[in-house]
Amino acid sequence: MSNTVSPRRTEPFSFSSPLSSVHLPTVIATGLFAILMISFQPFQPGGGGEPETGGNIVNQLGFGSLGAISILSLGLLATPRVVSALFSFSFLLMLGFAVLSVADATSPSAAMRAFSFTLIGILVVGTVLAIPRDADAFSTVLAVGGLTVVAICYVGLVLFPNEAKHTAASMEPQHAGLWRGVFSHKNVAGPVMACLSFCGLYLFRRGRKWAGAILFLSAFIFMANTGSKTTAGLVPVAMIVVAVPGLFGMRPVAAALFWIAVAGTALATLGIVFIDPLKQFVTWNFPEMTYTGRTTLWDFAGEMIMKQPWVGYGYDSFWGTPFLESMSQPFDRDWDIRSIVHGHNGYLDIALQMGLPGLGVAVWAFLVTPVVDYLRIPRYRENVLLGDLFMMILLFTTLNAYLESFFFRRADPVWMFVVFAVIGLRLAARFPAVGARPKPADGVPKLPVARQPVLGAGTNPR
Repeated sequence: MSNTVSPRRTEPFSFSSPLSSVHLPTVIATGLFAILMISFQPFQPGGGGEPETGGNIVNQLGFGSLGAISILSLGLLATPRVVSALFSFSFLLMLGFAVLSVADATSPSAAMRAFSFTLIGILVVGTVLAIPRDADAFSTVLAVGGLTVVAICYVGLVLFPNEAKHTAASMEPQHAGLWRGVFSHKNVAGPVMACLSFCGLYLFRRGRKWAGAILFLSAFIFMANTGSKTTAGLVPVAMIVVAVPGLFGMRPVAAALFWIAVAGTALATLGIVFIDPLKQFVTWNFPEMTYTGRTTLWDFAGEMIMKQPWVGYGYDSFWGTPFLESMSQPFDRDWDIRSIVHGHNGYLDIALQMGLPGLGVAVWAFLVTPVVDYLRIPRYRENVLLGDLFMMILLFTTLNAYLESFFFRRADPVWMFVVFAVIGLRLAARFPAVGARPKPADGVPKLPVARQPVLGAGTNPR
């Protein structure tokens, strides 16, 4: 979030008039935020779950344009110190491992085209966070962008019911009737709506009660109709883990609960596959605990990881490749690995693509650095509210990644929310945020208000 809206006196271009509008950064950020979720081809039939972006000319032109707009916006509308602070060392190192996995892919050129969408998506998310002038402008981005996405999804249920819902004629007829809106699959729609419900809660706590309540309720209702019980269960968990300790000023407790939740979920999912005592305990006492056959899939993925533990198989070069399609399918395996588009576990898929060292860096970038940033957030009212929002999104998405795979998955909107939370926590920890609303936020202890004119102004990044 930045205040550099008016051009500098030395600016050689004749952009003074349009750039002088205080609303321009908000409008751009709102458009970018909404388009990232809606995509350039919403309401596509099928619902197989894999967003096709690499070979589609509409998406190529559309996302290329988003990248160009983001670069211009960061250069002309954002404070340079904010831009320089967008990415942590661990995040950049993780991107370095991703680039190496592209070079090691079966088809490096095709992998690079696919990975370019991930890079553009990250750039767009950084722009959405960097250019709003203050917390009020950022709230407008979330309110207008979020409500636009939810409204289009609901309209789609009426105007395009066969595309906005899974049908019996789709690749997964067992999901018939479940809502997916503009998204490729219910497993994308559910987490996105969950993150939008967190945005609604943030707006409500800031004082925008009507916009916050409408966004929260409409997103939560849509999420419930995607049929994802796991997603619906994780939303209140994320809210309670983050918000309740904050009410008593106990931010370290929230951080500890975050790591406990992540570790506990790891043991309850991957642990029952790879840790023998847990595996035997579950086999004897809960034999039906397979997460809809995922444990068989994870066991196979683990075996394949150990065959290439250091470098993996390359970006986008494992699931759905001729290498797997040529394998025989045991009759007692729950899922046919030859037709799987991802491993239904984001952490295993990182190891498959980048090797175990890449997974270690990703854990550092997603689960350690952002939480440290959360603990460093200054005790200003606006910063605390922003920190809680980003922490809820981070906790929800990183827990959901144990059952779904979206890390580095092109411009997948769930992956974009992970980046949104990671970068957001970094900025909230380094720059005081200012909002024009003077009254105390709901559910937040009385805290001082940052007196700097805007987020990042007159303050050196830590």
